[in-house]
Formats: sequence, C-alpha cells, structure tokens
Amino acid sequence: MPKGVPRSAYLITAMRVRLLASLWLGLVTQAAWAQSGKLAGRVTDAQGTPLPGATVFVEGTTLGAAADIEGDYVVLRIPPGTYRVRFSMVGYQTKLVEGVVIASNQTTTLNISLEEALLTGQEVVVVADRPVVDVTLTSTMATVSRQEIEQLPVQRLEDLVNLQAGVVDGHFRGGRLGEVQYQVDGVTVNNPFNNQSMLTLDRSVLQEVQVIQGTFDAEYGQALSGVVNAVLRSGAPDRYEFMVEAFGGDYLSPGSDSMWVRTAQGRMRVARFPFIDRFDPQSIRNLQASFSGPLPLVPHTTFLLNGQRYENQGHLMGQRRFRPLADDSTNFERGIFVENGDWAIVPMQFERRWSFLGKLSNRSLSNVVLNYQAVGGWVRRKQYNHAFRFNPDGTRTIREFSISHGLDVTYTPTPTTFAELSWRHNVFDHKNVRFEDVHHPLYFEYGAPQGSPVYEDGAVVQGVDLGRFVQHTNALVVKLALTSQVTKVHLVKAGLEVQPFILKFGVPGLITQGDIGGRQGLVVREDSIGARVLTYKPVQGAAFVQDRVEWGNLRIRLGLRLEFFDANGRVPSDWENPANAIPGAPPSRLVPTSVKWAIAPRLGVSFPILANASVFFSYGHFYQMPGLGLLFDNADYTILRDLQAGNVSYTVMGNPDLKPEFTALYEFGFKAALTADLGVDVNLFYKDIRDLLGVAFQSTYTAAEYARFTNVDFGHVRGFTLSLDQRRLGPLSVAIDYTYQEALGNSSDPRETANRAAAGEDPRPRQVPLNWDQRHTLNVSVLLSQAERYALTGILRLASGQPYTPTLGSGFGAELEPNSGRKPSAVLIDVQAEKYFRLAGLPLVLFARVFNVLDTHYFNGFVFADTGSPFYTLNPIAQRNPDPARLYPPRRVEFGIRLQGSWSANAR
Repeated sequence: MPKGVPRSAYLITAMRVRLLASLWLGLVTQAAWAQSGKLAGRVTDAQGTPLPGATVFVEGTTLGAAADIEGDYVVLRIPPGTYRVRFSMVGYQTKLVEGVVIASNQTTTLNISLEEALLTGQEVVVVADRPVVDVTLTSTMATVSRQEIEQLPVQRLEDLVNLQAGVVDGHFRGGRLGEVQYQVDGVTVNNPFNNQSMLTLDRSVLQEVQVIQGTFDAEYGQALSGVVNAVLRSGAPDRYEFMVEAFGGDYLSPGSDSMWVRTAQGRMRVARFPFIDRFDPQSIRNLQASFSGPLPLVPHTTFLLNGQRYENQGHLMGQRRFRPLADDSTNFERGIFVENGDWAIVPMQFERRWSFLGKLSNRSLSNVVLNYQAVGGWVRRKQYNHAFRFNPDGTRTIREFSISHGLDVTYTPTPTTFAELSWRHNVFDHKNVRFEDVHHPLYFEYGAPQGSPVYEDGAVVQGVDLGRFVQHTNALVVKLALTSQVTKVHLVKAGLEVQPFILKFGVPGLITQGDIGGRQGLVVREDSIGARVLTYKPVQGAAFVQDRVEWGNLRIRLGLRLEFFDANGRVPSDWENPANAIPGAPPSRLVPTSVKWAIAPRLGVSFPILANASVFFSYGHFYQMPGLGLLFDNADYTILRDLQAGNVSYTVMGNPDLKPEFTALYEFGFKAALTADLGVDVNLFYKDIRDLLGVAFQSTYTAAEYARFTNVDFGHVRGFTLSLDQRRLGPLSVAIDYTYQEALGNSSDPRETANRAAAGEDPRPRQVPLNWDQRHTLNVSVLLSQAERYALTGILRLASGQPYTPTLGSGFGAELEPNSGRKPSAVLIDVQAEKYFRLAGLPLVLFARVFNVLDTHYFNGFVFADTGSPFYTLNPIAQRNPDPARLYPPRRVEFGIRLQGSWSANAR
C-alpha cells in the first residue's frame, strides 16, 4: 500500500478499480477454447500485504482479472501455450513475467509481489520458474507442448502417443486396441465402427497433446484405457504468422535384398526387402503451408489455414512380371506361364495424403465467442499383398475421406463462469476395392486371381483381388458444458453430450464363381446375406459433473458420469431358436435391444509431503461399448435356419444387445523435484478388466451350437512406470521413461475363442499373457540445443519380447501353451537435427530426420512359430519366399527446409 494513504480509503478505491476491471475483462474475453487452462495466484506488496484491485493481463490475448480483497485472482479459458503475464497496480512498479506455461485442464499458480514505484511507468521483467514436475496432478498424464513437438523426431500424432510411458503400439497399459478416446479440441473424433481415430493429424497443426492413462475426469467417456486430447493451433489476434515446409527422403538400407543371420543351424542368408537398393529422395515427398492472424475487413475475427500434400512410396515393392490379363499362351495345366509384364518395380504399400485445417474465431458479440473449424483429408493407399508380388496391378486400393467440422459457442456471463456449446459433424468414408463398380468389365476380363505351385510357390500370375468392403460413418456430436469457479476452492464443471450415428458397412456386391450357361465363370451377387451394405442408427450420450478442488496444496478431482447407449437394433427373443426355424420349439421373434446404462465414479487426490514432493492416488470406473462393427456384423440370424441338429456353426454371429465393457483402475503415485533441474515420477497401477467382448457357444433346442459375440472375456493388468526428467543443463536435457507391466487375459482377440474351438483346442483357456504383453519398455530422449543456432534430438526405445505361441519343432515340447514363447528383444533409435538461419530477417530451418538409425529389421513384430525368429523358418516353402512385410520398416532418411515468420497486425 502506498505511503500516506489511509487503508480504508485505499481499499474502497481498490475495490472500485477491481469492479471496473472485472467488467471490462469480462466483456472482451478471448476466443472460446474447448480445451483451456487456468492461471491463479495472489498479488501482494513487498511485505506480503494483499493488493486488492491489482490487474492481471495475459499478453497476446484479451484475458485478464483483478485481484480480490485478499489479493487472489483467477483467469480462466487461457489457450494452452507460453505467455507473458503483466501485473500492475497504481503506485507500484509493473511486473512482466515471461515464460508462463499454460496447459489444458490444469492450473498454473503464479504468486507475485510488487514493489512501490518511485517513478511513473517503471516496469520489471522476470522469467517464470516452471517446476520440473507438476506435483499437483492427481493421475498419470503427459503433456507435450508445441515446442517439444517441434523438437522430437516424429511426424504424426500417433508417433507422439507411442513415445509415452505405458503405451505399446497403441495399447495403453495392456488394453486392447480401440480402448482410447481420441479428441480434437475437447470433442471426440473416434470412429464408432472400430473405436479408433478417424483423423490423421500432422505435427504441424498441433499446439498441445495430452495423453491421459490414469483416472481421467468424468468429462471423458467411452474409453477403457486412456484419453488423447489434441489441441489444434489457432490464429493470433495481434499478428500474422506463416510457415512453409518441404522435405523429401527415402528408405536407405544397403544390401536390402538379403542379409546374413545366425541360426541354430549356423549362419544363413535370408531375404529382406527386394527392389529398394537405390536411394531416391523423391520417394517420400511432403509440402505444407500455414497462414494465420486477424481476418482482414472483419473486425474481432482471427483465422488459420493449413494445407499438406504428403506422398510415401513405401518400402514394400513388387515386380510387374505379369499383368492381370493373362497371355493367351499361358497354360496352367502344362505349367506354361508367359511373363507379359514390363518387369517394372512397383510400390505395393504407398500412401498419398491431402490434409487441411481451417479455423475461424469471432468475438463481435458481447460475452459471446464463435468458433468454426474443419480438419480432415483424403487418402489413397495400398496394403501389401505378398501373393501379388509379381502381379502388383491386381491388388485393391484403399480410398478414404475424413472430416471433423463444427461450431463452438462460448457465453461468459461473469469472469468466473462460462458455458460452452460444441457441435461437431464427423464423417469418415472408407472403400477397399479394386474397382468401385461391382459390374466393372475389367473384373470379368481379368478374372479371379490364379497361381501355381510350380511358379514361385503359388504367386498370383493373373487376375485381380475380388475382395470388396466399404464403411461409412456419419456422426453428430453435441456437447453442452457449464464451468464455474463457484468458490476459491471449487472449480465445478457439468455437462451433457449426445452422439447419434449413421453407420454403413458391408460388401457392396460379391463377385464369386458361378454357373453361366453351363460353364463356370464370375457372377455378381447383390442384396443377399454377405453381399450387401446395411445401415444402422445407434445413439449414445452422457451427463457428467466434476469438481476440481484446490485447497492450498491439496488437489482433489471428484466426478460422476452417467452414460447410455441405444443400438436401435433387434435380436431374437429366444437364443435357442435364433432363426425361428425349429419345428415344435417355442416361437422366437425379433425384439428391440435394450438401452444400456452405466454410472462411472472418478476420484483423484494429490497431497504434498514436502515442499516440492507429493503423493497421489486415483480410482475410477470406465465403460465403453465395443466397436459397432462387431455388434452389427453378421447379425442376421436367419442364416442359421439351415443349422442341422447336432452340428456346430463356427461363424461368429453379431450381437447388437451387447453390454458395455468395463475396467476398474487403481493408481498410486509419487512425484518430486529432487533438484531444481531433476524430477522423478513413480506410478503403480492395477486394472481389473471385465465384460470384454468375446465369443460364447449357444446351444439350440436341437442340440446344435452356434457362436455369437457376448461379454465373456476378462483380464487384468498390473505394473509401474518410472520417469526421470533432467531439465536443460546448458545445452543438454534428458528424459527417461521405464515401464514394467503384466497384461494377462483369457484372449487377445474377441474371435479367438471361436478360432480355438474350430481348431479342436480348449476354447476357454486360463489367463495367459496377451499378445502385446511387453514386460519391459524403456524410452530415452536426449536434446542438445542452443537457441537460434541448432537442435539435435535423439530417441532410444528398448522393448522386451512380446509373447507368441510356439509350435512343434521350436524346442518347447509337445504341450504348447498359448503365448508361452517370447519374441526377441529389440532396440530402435530415431534422430532429428535442425540448423537455424536467417533469410531476409526470417527464421529459416534446415533439418534432417533419420528413423530407425540402426536399420533394425525386427521390433516386436512377426516371428515364425517353429523357430521364434523373424528371419528363418523350418518350412522350406516359407523360407524360399518369405513375406517382407513381416519385418520392421528399414532406415528412413528425410531432409528438408522450413521457412516461417510473423509480423504485427498493426504494422503499416
């Protein structure tokens, strides 16, 4: 408080200032961000006396607050990023704090003391002290900032996710694929067909990525194992920014056709990747650009545009020895095969992708902010088919289109309360066919694929792949949420969401052999079971409430979520007479599926045990419907009308009346800053998994049996993670993550039970290691950099072997337990180097990235069951023509250039 001013008069004046400042700041709030952070703290003078009315302003935004009677302040809805925060008060020096980091759904605490001003306009600049670990977290969460994303040798969102402790090839803490909720700016982009993300996001559009594997808030649902929230970049209101990037590259693996390996029989030469012995820098090409800032001629509006063209020819090649249309002289009976191709090398696993992102934000209306965004792209790609390696033109092509677009509306009635309404329209279209028209004449001219054992052990030498599959998702997501700082201690959020779907998938016409005028030929079957595309219209929704308690250093996150799912399907009323075709049996009719409800409590607590150390525990229930493709696939039970008494049908029937899968998660952790630059994080976790999708055999009144999906599978996961983060010391910083986990269950795949029964094996084995049960995982990242000069980043990944089921001949004896063998361990190293320059005053970056530096050919992929090796087998046919897709992609080298810059929107 300034000298000579009575305290009562000072407080009255300060409160008036606070009231006016609060009203002004409430009217000019920043653009609505579906995922934003909170800044809070206390403003005092040098003696620790609160300064009511002190103004807090976040530069680069229009967000701010005024301190209350106790000097406390709160600023909500701050987009994730790094900011400068200005603190000012009449009679005191203004203090500007640089490097303040804001993360989504987290609170950054910043306590500031102001000195009395001897002269008007005095300003002090300080740098925020960011803690090496966040001891306030109540569960396991990793936040990757834009700066960290740019420094890592990664290209896409999934690359970032797989670097996190506890993640193994998309499996979060031992869960199955499809158990993760992917969100963009707080709204789901999962495809309900398979519960996986329908978008592919490049690193250039990411502002922040959060990977949550612990007990996540009640706001998040339809996930058993984790949440990935990608916050996209947006335009700044006060400056224009642009970026142009281009790079090229190829796979570099000298002597790629074969290599020497050591086996039990001695050293032998085995095949690797044929036809990639030359380096072509145009094999991988990427060009992208972005531009953002305030929209000209439209007040209070910002924009961002980003476009990308990416092409990768891949590392799996074929040789066009044959064309799909066989030569007239070819005679299979006599073993005569005329090689009528041009012998050109043809990419058989290429990818061509066009991506876009557009965002608009408008603040013209008082207390209301409007945002529109659209992100998506087109993809054309192929999947390698080893049988077609000499007839590459006969394989199918995958064409995909995806878009997530919609509107966000934020209404801010007070500086501490705001409501958000989000509307998203998610579309995903997938086609996997050789020709889109099932009646295309070339289907019948080329014919079905044919091969002969006397030519390259059965390689296809004529015809095309007749397989056909399409899948289309049209999903609407509507989410309404109200957030309020109801007291200094409680930040409460409550909301509703609903998601109606239109889901289509199936075979758009089946091409098969049939009788044509007394001779065999290709015929088309349409609109029959197994040869049609059906439409389903399920709907799901939820209501949630959560409270973030911040009482001193104690943090509590408490939430409750109510979920529902309505398949809008029909199932037989009597499973023992599924087709209503058993004479004398009680009648069975189709009845509507029931609505499924689930209540999911969530709790997380973090409390300090030292000044810079804390322990936390969390507990939560999580529910998720299985992928809807499995619910509805083959769900027409009329196909069982011909099931004979006493017979068994191993064809798995769909079941739209499935329950949600369930996981209970228990977690305990310890976080501490061992020094100012070294942090440690230890987490212990246990997952109890029940009602997983599996297969059960149902008996009928005639003692026949058939297989159908139901909630019968189970498992558990336990383990711990240890993370060490060494903050930059000079030019060097290091981060180490180690994970130990055991993932056990009765099956790794929902269809495994039926497959084992069909093979005459025990259909319901005891709990065994799951296919992705990787006991030891070590990730080490090293950054060596100097500002505005260079940056060198390396990532080392070490993985112990995952399980596999050995067969006779591999030395395990006659009784072969499922997943009783272990694959070899493996190491991967990726590096990125950047050199910074200036071109006409603009930042110019030359960069190079090398993925799989050691040219490792195996990383927990396929192994031959008789040897446990990915390189050789005792089967002579498989050894002569091994599938190169079994190996890990070879060394990939990319190099490019990036030009970026910015200028003030007020510049003349």
